[in-house]
Amino acid sequence: MSQKACCVLRSCEVIIGYKAYVKLLGDLIQGKEVIASSMGKELVRAGTAIEQALSGRKVALISSGDSGIYGMAGVVLEIVEKRSINLDLEIIPGIPAFCAAASSLGAPIMNDFTLISLSDILTPWEIIERRLTCACQGDFVIVLYNPKSKKRTWQISKTQALLLKYKSGQTPVGIVRNARRGKEKVVLTTLERMLDHNIDMLTTIIIGNSSTSLSDRYMVTPRGYKIS
Repeated sequence: MSQKACCVLRSCEVIIGYKAYVKLLGDLIQGKEVIASSMGKELVRAGTAIEQALSGRKVALISSGDSGIYGMAGVVLEIVEKRSINLDLEIIPGIPAFCAAASSLGAPIMNDFTLISLSDILTPWEIIERRLTCACQGDFVIVLYNPKSKKRTWQISKTQALLLKYKSGQTPVGIVRNARRGKEKVVLTTLERMLDHNIDMLTTIIIGNSSTSLSDRYMVTPRGYKIS
């Protein structure tokens, strides 16, 4: 978490967020009114935050990572714009999971990359599949969010099968669970062995491009410097 985010949380009156993310805040919630809700209640959380702010209270609506990357920032801004609400708000930058995961793996995204969520709850699978195909054709490093949940189990298998049409089975893959959150687990593997490891909603997967290398300790995608 950034220092700016910590300062905002300490100075706010109300904290609103997904209950699992609220738990991660620890002592930062002390003395605050906390409004926590379950997954799938994003519109409710955004609406509540706006209502609380319009009543004059200082509100922090939290997301994991960065609120502008699959987070709550877009939802709030869409509501404010559509309903013509005059509200003083600020988007606080965070530390995205893919940045935290990449640092634990070495330097896997030193060159061009794509970030794709495998959740088809809001985005149809056909669109996700097309984006994966284009990423492969462009030889991008591919970062996967939301790879697997209790109900969504087949998407990661379909993704692996699709990627293997374009990439070697020996393509380096980094799997990071709970990136920089404590109890972090880091796995260095290959595309063909990717599914041999535990993957869930707390997992970030980084799949290399044709230049990415794998050692015993690090996954590295070269930037293009000529090193002798």
